[in-house]
Formats: sequence, structure tokens, C-alpha cells
Amino acid sequence: MQLPEPTTAAGRAGLAALLAEPARAVVAVDYDGTLAPIVPRPEDARPAQGAVAALAAVARGVGAVVIVTGRPVAAVLQLASLRDVPHLGRLVVLGHYGFERWDAETDEMVTPEVPAGVEQARQELPALLAATGATATGASVEDKESSLVVHTRRAADPHGALAALRAPVTELAERTGLELTPGRFVLELRPPGIDKGSALRGFVAEQRAGSVLFAGDDLGDLPAYAAVEGLRANGIAGVTVCSGSDEVPEVAERADLVVAGPPGVVAFMRALAAAIGSD
Repeated sequence: MQLPEPTTAAGRAGLAALLAEPARAVVAVDYDGTLAPIVPRPEDARPAQGAVAALAAVARGVGAVVIVTGRPVAAVLQLASLRDVPHLGRLVVLGHYGFERWDAETDEMVTPEVPAGVEQARQELPALLAATGATATGASVEDKESSLVVHTRRAADPHGALAALRAPVTELAERTGLELTPGRFVLELRPPGIDKGSALRGFVAEQRAGSVLFAGDDLGDLPAYAAVEGLRANGIAGVTVCSGSDEVPEVAERADLVVAGPPGVVAFMRALAAAIGSD
């Protein structure tokens, strides 16, 4: 596959800068919906075919590759079997929006203490869903340890269930000092002040990167897009890639380049690895 060209001037400049000096580039990707297809059960979200190999190839040729995800680091390591991949290169996983971290080179994992508000919400959320009737219709809670996610994708009426839950879950977030973040048939409760944008900015600064690429698919990825745009304004070239779907058109509208879901991301990463000579 030939490396596709971004549709915006800023995106073309960002990709050109990455290709000119890959050793100074950070390539960042979301997990769910980007590396892995969206599935009814989050615990079944395995990477798309060839995704890990393509990412490893890129990691061997750029300054660093980082997976920026709302999932716990341990979940990503298990689902993607990253510890079993030889020659991963400079790859880092920032879990819980940067709250946790794992480095492939050292196998070191950093996991801070979970804020008290998460435990309070954990205790109250099942009763809240039951009281609204959401549990009976198929809504469920995913416990990410440092955050909690209400899923309505498997509900009989996913849109209706999401709308009915928004107000009570918002009230719970306010009482427990957490932030409510919506996504693709999800409402996530997480500690305030952490998102993919802050995680990405911190990592780019740490690496002293000359360019950055971020690929995502959902509303929770927009802060990372904003981070790339802010970095561009400060002289660090960047490009945003959307793993396209019909569910979240806002992300595609914001991106410099849209590819066809996780398979498109895999194809793009393979082409990128070939372009920088690390395939």
C-alpha cells in the first residue's frame, strides 16, 4: 500500500516532517476502535490482524510508539500479548489516559493509587443502573480499576439507554468528584484532569519530539487531536489520523487523514514502516 496523503496542509507538513526525521517522531495510537475493532464485549477486543506486527515495525524506525488508551495497561498487555512480541522497539503503553505506564524496553509498569471517588462510584453504580431499568435492558458496567464505564451497545435500544442514563450518571460523577466522558455508546467516570491530550503532550515533551502522529476513532480521542494542533502551533509538526466509522463523524471531520477502521490503520502503519525503512 502506498502511504496515503493527508487532506490538510498541516497534516501533509506533519507527515513530511515525520518521514524526514523518523528518529525524532512520536507515533501515538488509541486502542479500541483504532488498533482493535469495537466489539460487544470489551474483554474480547483483540487487535486487528497484523496490528501488533505493524506497530512493532514502526516502533523500530521512529523515536517512540505509544498506545494511549483508557484501558488499564494490564488489559492491553493481555489482549495484545505485547510481552510475547520480540523486537518491539521503543514502545510504551499509557493506560487510563496516562495514569498508568508500561515500557516495553524495561518491562516496567507504573500504577498510582486509585482516587477515592472511583471506589464510591463503584459501589453506587450497579444500584443506579438497576433503578433506571438499564441493567434489565442490557446495559453493563466495565470496571477499569481507575475508572468505570457504562456500556449501552448491547442494550435493546442503545441510544435510548444512553440518553436515559446520562443525567443520573452525570449526577453521580458530580457527587464523587469524577469527570463524565461520553463515547461510542459509553459513559465513562474517571478522575478529573486526565485525558489523552495531556498524556500525549507529556510524552512528546519527554521525548523532545520533532513531530507527532496520533490515530484515534472516538470522542475521547479529540483531546489528543487538540494536543497535536496545539503542538503544531508551537512548532512541532503533527498529523491526526481517524480510524473511520459511521458512529462518530465528529472525529473524521477533525482529522487530517481518514482510513477505513482498524484494518485501514494496520495498512497505514505497514505503509509508514515501509516508507521509513523499518518494515
